[in-house]
Amino acid sequence: MITPLMPVYNRIPVAFERGEGMYLFDTNGKKYLDFYSGIGVMCLGHSHPTLVKAITEQASKLWHTANTFEIPLGNRLAERLTAASFADTVFFTNSGAEAIECAIKMVRKHHYDRGNKGRYRMITMANAFHGRTLAGIAAAGQEKLTKGFEPLVDGFDVVPFGDIEAVKAAIKPETGGIMIEPVQGEGGIRLLDDAKMRELRAICDEHDLLLVFDEIQCGMGRTGKLFAHEWSGVKPDIVTAAKGIGGGFPLGACLATEHAALGMTVGTHGSTYGGNPLAMAVGNAVLDEMLAPGFLDRVVAMGDKLQARLGALQQRHSDMISEVRGRGLMAGIRLPDVATRDAVVDLINRGLVPAVAGDNVVRMLPPLIIEDSHLDEAMETYDQAFTDWKQNGVPKS
Repeated sequence: MITPLMPVYNRIPVAFERGEGMYLFDTNGKKYLDFYSGIGVMCLGHSHPTLVKAITEQASKLWHTANTFEIPLGNRLAERLTAASFADTVFFTNSGAEAIECAIKMVRKHHYDRGNKGRYRMITMANAFHGRTLAGIAAAGQEKLTKGFEPLVDGFDVVPFGDIEAVKAAIKPETGGIMIEPVQGEGGIRLLDDAKMRELRAICDEHDLLLVFDEIQCGMGRTGKLFAHEWSGVKPDIVTAAKGIGGGFPLGACLATEHAALGMTVGTHGSTYGGNPLAMAVGNAVLDEMLAPGFLDRVVAMGDKLQARLGALQQRHSDMISEVRGRGLMAGIRLPDVATRDAVVDLINRGLVPAVAGDNVVRMLPPLIIEDSHLDEAMETYDQAFTDWKQNGVPKS
């Protein structure tokens, strides 16, 4: 018999009741170091005073109004995001999946309005994750996402991750854009190197394609830049953002250049809740913290420390850890011979909360407020876990 809550998640039997900074507390009062941030969402940790103040003050004024009226907080957030990025304009959504839909529509409308009605296809990369909508799963092309939902939405050509020659070979008269994650999250914390990012920009320029970066997981300070693509020096045409942009409140955004968004005129797109006053108040509060002097520099420093500590962990446990991956505070360790979910569940039972990713990777997305003491605590837990696993094996979850 089906449960009242639709059983689409393989849930770990832990229920969190509250959070403070880097820590979560379950319904029994047990304390956990959060290295997952609710899939990278809690960028400022739990119950951050700036966000609590912003949402409390706005909740006492106005939660929602239709987008048929002016929303000053949304104008301000859009102005701040464009000033801090490549973009000229922003559309606000409730989620990353909706931001992806906006980006896909924008690519098609861009070419349509320039007289190229047949240029609707997009090149994407294997093991990607672009959300759970019909278009999003078609763009990723992974069987675990698409099985049972055929026929798939047409318009996506999936090539091997990072294979520039395959990208070139996939271009056809119908191609309108390329969409990639600068760092794949669900796919296993796989980094597309900066040189290849620059090659993709050159290919798009040569063939009049729009370059779309999905930064829903790797953006908003996660790698030490506001957006991960900034490390490469590449200017994209469109970027999708979500997760950290709302610091825990449902918020997403599709950022674009004026050139890319030329077709997005009145009536072409919309959202009932997207950009509502409550979300905009929180989004501005997140930027207050994230754009403060020194914040991102500190993320870079802590990211370097995390990567170094994981490298040392690999050396101590090289028989179990085959690779350390990532950039900044988006990291993963590959355990080729271990059932990764079992490893993650055991770590959670020990009081450390990482997550599973593809390719047998334990994924880490700690809040950006992490300190040295939290690294010490995490590495101590990892060391003890790996020592126990070598002796007794990883407990079955």
